[in-house]
Amino acid sequence: MEKAAERAADLGANAFGMFSKNQRQWHAKPLEAEQVALFKQRMAELGFTANNVLVHDSYLINLANPDDEKQHKSLMAFIDEIRRIEQLGLSLLNFHPGSHLGSLTAEEATARVAAALDQSIEATDHAILVIENTAGAGSTLGASVEELAMILDASDHPQRIGFCLDTCHAHVAGYDLSTIEGFETLIARFDTLIGLDKLKGMHLNDAKSGPGSRLDRHASLGEGTIGWPTFDHIAGDERFANMPLVLETIDESLWAAEVARLRGRLSHD
Repeated sequence: MEKAAERAADLGANAFGMFSKNQRQWHAKPLEAEQVALFKQRMAELGFTANNVLVHDSYLINLANPDDEKQHKSLMAFIDEIRRIEQLGLSLLNFHPGSHLGSLTAEEATARVAAALDQSIEATDHAILVIENTAGAGSTLGASVEELAMILDASDHPQRIGFCLDTCHAHVAGYDLSTIEGFETLIARFDTLIGLDKLKGMHLNDAKSGPGSRLDRHASLGEGTIGWPTFDHIAGDERFANMPLVLETIDESLWAAEVARLRGRLSHD
């Protein structure tokens, strides 16, 4: 697990995203004391703190599932994920709000997610549960700022809920981020309904498809329908200086250059 910090440092990054287990499996071996100690040691040696790391939960978890038994399975897996990151000394768990599978209204589904988050918070210690906006395909929740706000408003423990904005997801969900003005419109809406203090991280991804397409296809920065000006703007904005800005871009050979540009090491020509 310590390799995540090492690889981030090798790329010149000062923050990173990771998983604490196989993201496509329900179960994982419990963390061993030696694993945890080595992870914490490498984090300290490389200068990373808990607030530099945005852990993503398993893709199988669906807290909006209308089936009680299946939702309970997701809930137990989610609580395990929270406990794992707390063991590692981390504080941010990023997750998708899930899908109601066409069986619930958005209001019913967001209330269901909020209730699951409250149970998770009451069963764990301190981690912030970071809800990620979605591309809006099918019956997934969270494509709009309004739906994200509904989850927060329905929770009894809003102090332990935060948000991550994914630029590709927002763009294809209908928030045109191909201009700085478009990005600022999204941020203003988020600030009005939720509050910028609740923004705990961002996923910076360009998009292969256009605004409103609802097709979640990531592109390398500057090679999609959003473009470099928006990403340069985000990277240079003091409002986002103290949160992890995580790349989920598709060309590994470009990662170091993307990180370097975002951190101001390359020219913006």
